[in-house]
Amino acid sequence: MTGATPFVLVHPDAASVAAMAAGRVLASVQEALALRGTAHVALTGGSMGSALVAALADHPQRGVVDWSRVHVWWGDERYLPTGDPDRNDTQNDEAGLSTLGLAREHVHRVAGPDASASPEESASLYEAALREHGSGRWDVVLLGVGPDGHVASLFPGHPAQLVDDVLAVAVHDSPKPPPTRVSLTLTCLGNAREVWFVVAGADKAQAVAKGVAGAPAAESTAAQLRGDGRVGWLVDEAALPASS
Repeated sequence: MTGATPFVLVHPDAASVAAMAAGRVLASVQEALALRGTAHVALTGGSMGSALVAALADHPQRGVVDWSRVHVWWGDERYLPTGDPDRNDTQNDEAGLSTLGLAREHVHRVAGPDASASPEESASLYEAALREHGSGRWDVVLLGVGPDGHVASLFPGHPAQLVDDVLAVAVHDSPKPPPTRVSLTLTCLGNAREVWFVVAGADKAQAVAKGVAGAPAAESTAAQLRGDGRVGWLVDEAALPASS
């Protein structure tokens, strides 16, 4: 996927990455509300995703944003029942998402097996919701990156990785448990004014190097996501490639 050349911003540690990312999200959302009246944000799971949500909830300027006009989505979700502790939305809720003042109908959750017949149906429902609410273009996309270079639930070499004719896709046989997931596609994630990779830890250094350098799809999904707006990597010193 062609697009903007990514840049890297280095922070001392994971807590600093989360705090600085939260500040950037607040600024971008406030700008979107001023210019367009609404904002659409794709959240990420994992430890950094929850750390970022916690930093948003604790930010002294969180009240500047009219959260009732903000829509939040997830880049991917584990195909598990509502409230399961391994779901990304459950973890984000526990980190403080539910305290921001979001309108309940603007928190767009991926249907699990308790609310859909299959992950394919869940993906179809999520795509329909995306189209209904007009978020064909994101204001902010937040993504963690696995040591293998995956983003959302799009793993290098997996058949779902480069699906480009839908906005959301069912993922089976994920190399990382749980094996069944629903993910937004690269096509969908890349249609963004801002994409921020939020990464911390020495185990991610190689993934950061490949992602920034533009490694082939078989080696890095992150490298394929350039988007057509700003693309930045917010990393801690431990995740900084040795050659940087």
